[in-house]
Amino acid sequence: MSKVKFGDVVKDIKNTVDRNNNPYEFYVAGNHMDTEDLKIHRKGKFATDDVGPAFIREFKEGQVLYGSRRTYLKKVAVTDFDGVTANTTFVLETRDKSKFLQELLPFVMLSDSFTQWSIMKSKGSTNPYVLFSDLAEFEFELPDFEKQRELAKLLWSIDATKKAYQTMLKKTDELVKSQFNEEVERCYNEGRQKPLNDLIQLDRPITYGILKPGTGFAGGVPVVKVKDFPKGYINEMDLLLTSPEIDANYKRSKLISGDLLISIRGTVGRLAEVPETLEGANITQDTARLSIKPEYNRVFIRGVLETPILQQIVQELIRGVAVKGINIGDVRKLPIPCPTIATQDRLAEIYKQADKSKLELEHALAKLDAICKRIILENLG
Repeated sequence: MSKVKFGDVVKDIKNTVDRNNNPYEFYVAGNHMDTEDLKIHRKGKFATDDVGPAFIREFKEGQVLYGSRRTYLKKVAVTDFDGVTANTTFVLETRDKSKFLQELLPFVMLSDSFTQWSIMKSKGSTNPYVLFSDLAEFEFELPDFEKQRELAKLLWSIDATKKAYQTMLKKTDELVKSQFNEEVERCYNEGRQKPLNDLIQLDRPITYGILKPGTGFAGGVPVVKVKDFPKGYINEMDLLLTSPEIDANYKRSKLISGDLLISIRGTVGRLAEVPETLEGANITQDTARLSIKPEYNRVFIRGVLETPILQQIVQELIRGVAVKGINIGDVRKLPIPCPTIATQDRLAEIYKQADKSKLELEHALAKLDAICKRIILENLG
């Protein structure tokens, strides 16, 4: 194993196309590439889209595309077709495929050390970018060629397994929740609904938080922000703390186990349930707390709030341009179907099964990610 510079073994391909005589049908923009996803799932079409003049960089099947702006997004993709991309996207391939395997290149670029280097070398603040000349100085461990083959085979196998899990995750969610959604829609059509406020405990009215998260407060109060629950559950590892001082305003939005949270600013309509470990925590002004009365099934209520029909109602109530949000008064008026408690319990079980399956698959994906990162670190540096 030897240490090499990125620019000594990788080249930046700068072949351009004449847009007036363009032989290619498809193009790839930055928003066609996903974070830490080596496959291109979307692409644009020259015949139907208004494509800007920056899209002149030619790429061929098997080459690696790398978004040079906001490199912390880790947009690295391997092309499976020929096309065109913008001049802000690098088109990369190894200089000598008998010494550095092309199939291993994207995993080097997904390494934490490569990302840290690209961020450190980026220029600008609003839309930071990196130059290839800066990437060229990055050093990493390059194993012998036979070891490269083994690593590439293993890492691509892990990537294929991750893709299979992601497909299962999507299909499981769609299949199980479709039954839930159909029954909820039937309840709406039958007119059996109440405003959300009628389902809330009288001593804990719907309210939003006022606290701002801070740092450095020993024994401080955890504060849940909208970005802390992106997938339906709260990521407790990244919560910031605010001052431990207790006052009337803090108590107003204090959380208890089982409360539902709904985002009311920014990404509006996101839901999560408060676990026992966050008893006594608080929320920011971007989030509202819902304490459901015991005579209603809160899992059912949460499921209803996540159905397409309710999410559509929420989206139609959003106001604002710079900062989008929904008024707390409108949250209180949201129409919630109220079938018998037996029906609520039955539908809640359907919802919980979907949630359980999703959580198991997401844990499996997290384990695969950890394994992949460890292999890259141990073998490529």
